[in-house]
Amino acid sequence: MSGGAGRGVNGRTDSGTTGGADRGFALPRGATGFAGPGEEPLPVTGPRSFRAALYAAARAAGGRVGAFEHQEYPRTFHTASVVGRDGETVVLCHAHLPWVAFARERRNRYAEEFLPPPPWAAAFTEAGLTVLGGELLALPLARVDTSGWGRYEWRRVRLHGVHTLGGVLFNAWD
Repeated sequence: MSGGAGRGVNGRTDSGTTGGADRGFALPRGATGFAGPGEEPLPVTGPRSFRAALYAAARAAGGRVGAFEHQEYPRTFHTASVVGRDGETVVLCHAHLPWVAFARERRNRYAEEFLPPPPWAAAFTEAGLTVLGGELLALPLARVDTSGWGRYEWRRVRLHGVHTLGGVLFNAWD
């Protein structure tokens, strides 16, 4: 696949459009990075596959991989960057779900500050990761299917006052 970023979650394009259907994007258990007491451990998106995709993306961008930060508590994501002809783009990879997003600057938490996927985002799709677009990540939680969450996850999200899909996925819950 070349040029575009491929298919997004639930078969939608990476632009993040919802097709007019409210609550069509499903957030599974673990999207928040929280596992409740007595629950199974959350899955892990290993930094190894993310790092390999970064190098492929950097080659496609005609650039190089910038600094890489492995996810550490309380952050829910790995962070890296691709420095190409058009400057530096921050790449975020969720620590528990194989999802990536793009931003202009490094932060500990995001809400709606996401970029559309760059043309070289296809490298992540080809590596088995799902590219999420900025429009999708800006969705209010009220428009997202959170039925897979337990009480513990909801309590934590409410406690921190997070209201967007991107805010849930790419956060430091401190």
